[in-house]
Amino acid sequence: MNGIVEVLRAGAMTTVQDLGRPGWAHLGVPRSGALDPMALRLANRLVGNPEHAAGLEITLTGCALRPTRATSVAVVGAEADVRVGPRPGDVGCPLAVPGGTVLHIGPARRGLRCWLAMAGGIAVAPVLGSRSTDTLAGLGPAPLRDGDRLPLGTPTGPPAPVEFTVPMALPTELRLTVRLGPRHDWFTPAALDRLLGTAYQVSPLSNRVGARLSGAPLPRAAAGELPSEGLVLGAVQVPADGQPLVFLADHPTTGGYPVVAVVDDVTPLAQARPGTTVRFHGPQR
Repeated sequence: MNGIVEVLRAGAMTTVQDLGRPGWAHLGVPRSGALDPMALRLANRLVGNPEHAAGLEITLTGCALRPTRATSVAVVGAEADVRVGPRPGDVGCPLAVPGGTVLHIGPARRGLRCWLAMAGGIAVAPVLGSRSTDTLAGLGPAPLRDGDRLPLGTPTGPPAPVEFTVPMALPTELRLTVRLGPRHDWFTPAALDRLLGTAYQVSPLSNRVGARLSGAPLPRAAAGELPSEGLVLGAVQVPADGQPLVFLADHPTTGGYPVVAVVDDVTPLAQARPGTTVRFHGPQR
């Protein structure tokens, strides 16, 4: 028997995530998957899983879980207290959890999200080849709730023979490299100067769909409206209020607001709490 994981406390937003479901954008399905794929890959390696195995993405407030069989787990990402029953554990290390013992992951002290891998992976049914929760399209399992029971897969290898990993860097200010987007000419030269020359803050309205930013609005040079166009991961869309929005893993595949730029690597935004400063830098015009 592979066992199950009982969700005693789901926390604010805990979802099942693997490396996503690429290749379905033509059907309106985004990639989804862990907001920091490297963190999930590392957690899986620490417990002997294939890198694509499904784990949990835990946002801000932590969670409490109880596996019914003995297993090994690894937590990677934000700084948080981890306990196996009464015993303290470390982020970034493989931990043995006896069957029936409660695994506590506390609130994030720095950063925003943790990724939890369990030996054998979370074995919910795949949808379009992935077990990831897509919060926008509603594909995959729903975000976890207290009382949920998740199936565990069969362990495929021993935990990694390591004693520790290097802590992940969690900067208080992010510098994101951008390329000019397909509709940058819809904005005034002053707007592009603001985008590349001023600081923005991450809004509390951010989620897995996108990081909403607040700061200097970006005025348009064109006043018309666009038909819906394709969107990619990292697209910086500018709604009518002029505040940029950086699309993340659960982004829609089309949208009608102009895209002024595209972020090369959105991974740092996975740990960006509300109020985090974001600066863009990119090509000279």
